[in-house]
Amino acid sequence: MAGHALAPASAATPVHSVLRRFLSLVLVHGVLIAGAIFMLAPFIWMLVTSIKPPAEIFSAEISLWPKQFYGLQNYGFAMEKAPLLRFALNGVILCAGILVVQLLVAIPCAYALAKLDFPGRDALFVLVLLGLCIPVQVPAMPLYIALAQLGLLNTYFSMMVPFFLSVFAIFLFRQFFRSFPDDIINAARLDGMSEFEIVWRIVTPSAWPAIAAFSVFSAVAHWNDLYWPLIVISDAKLAPPPLGMMFFADAETGSNYGALTAAATILTAPLVLAFLIARRRFIDGITMTGVK
Repeated sequence: MAGHALAPASAATPVHSVLRRFLSLVLVHGVLIAGAIFMLAPFIWMLVTSIKPPAEIFSAEISLWPKQFYGLQNYGFAMEKAPLLRFALNGVILCAGILVVQLLVAIPCAYALAKLDFPGRDALFVLVLLGLCIPVQVPAMPLYIALAQLGLLNTYFSMMVPFFLSVFAIFLFRQFFRSFPDDIINAARLDGMSEFEIVWRIVTPSAWPAIAAFSVFSAVAHWNDLYWPLIVISDAKLAPPPLGMMFFADAETGSNYGALTAAATILTAPLVLAFLIARRRFIDGITMTGVK
């Protein structure tokens, strides 16, 4: 009798457990969906505004889809009034040039801090961490004076040079390289490989997730950078996307929000596509670096 009396309670326990788990999943996914909507809302509004006529943009009525499709006019006006594709190409050249030099410098430095034993290694790593606290505005004046005296203003090099050394990249790769097995490195040394060969032929191929993660950070930061190009660039032909948008939003087009959002959409699209292509590597790099 006692066993039969306890049966309903024990049978109800799995039901409560399943219900609790279902509610927790609904809550977690609800929060994630709300966060995704919050982050995507500016992009959605930008896309919608870029295909609206001026009358609907300034209308008091809020609607996601325009009553009259005005995308051809807005995008055509934006492409006609400014060399947007040139601005995007400048952004690609700038981000690619900075990223290549950053990787060439940061990977050997990170390997040395992670795997080589030499006096002052820990003190040097502390200096790297302190370098994270120095903003680009601090060396801006001496860098500008040096570039002006060398006649290098209004060049791609002038936009790239302050960012060739990335202390964040050194820190990120060092954390990743610390988990690389020492036995493999020692075996490579016994086979007669130099430290240079070990870095580029053995260690670096295993760090592609971390490289992809840093590449996304670097590309986003320098694609959207306005401060330094605004100082060293006055030629519109060399302007990266943010500075190009500033040149485009002059007195003539400043009130044409349809054309402005169309231009912003064109200049944002390459960055979004690059992130979508590298998103899996980016997530793997962040996860593996954090866990290791």
